[in-house]
Amino acid sequence: MRRVWGRATSSNVMKVLWALGELGLPYERIDVGGSFGRTDTPEYRAMNPNGLVPTLEEDGYVLWESNAICRYLCAAHAPGSPLWPTEPRMRGIVDHWMDWQQTTLNRPISIIFWGLVRTPPEKRDRAAIEAAIKDCARVWGILDAELARHPYVGGAGFTLADIPLGVHVHRWFTMEFERPALPHLRAWYDRLLERAPYRTDVARPLA
Repeated sequence: MRRVWGRATSSNVMKVLWALGELGLPYERIDVGGSFGRTDTPEYRAMNPNGLVPTLEEDGYVLWESNAICRYLCAAHAPGSPLWPTEPRMRGIVDHWMDWQQTTLNRPISIIFWGLVRTPPEKRDRAAIEAAIKDCARVWGILDAELARHPYVGGAGFTLADIPLGVHVHRWFTMEFERPALPHLRAWYDRLLERAPYRTDVARPLA
């Protein structure tokens, strides 16, 4: 039995669901986190002491941290898959972009999302949101330059590198604010929209 604990509106849960969809792996998803609560219960904390989502439970094996879960799914169920290449240098490229999402992109895109989507208009910190938009545009500019060289983040083909970043590019192009033209980033987003798991689990109304 494979279970994913986490609400479908979480960007980190979306990563895992998208990876499962690309691999064709069945699963049950259980709503926890956000308005569903339950992440502070002793039962959930026994699985994930951080009290965050997602958590993967698979035949008694428990794993948390979304990027680690995506890597595990490939290693356990699709060894040799081009989603996570085995050649060390190719894998290194995939991994550094996955980590870049967490270390570089995550902060500014989260400030924008929480400010514009999760915060009522009268309570928004406009200065913080505008500063985050500028910072995020700079960060996306780095990826735009990379995507000028090849169609996907890690190279010629779709890989795990596209998943953590692809979750956030949907939010970037869907939220209502003025953004700079980043044509290669937009073309990549359009390519992602052609993928059924992306449309199902990521490209959904923001909430």
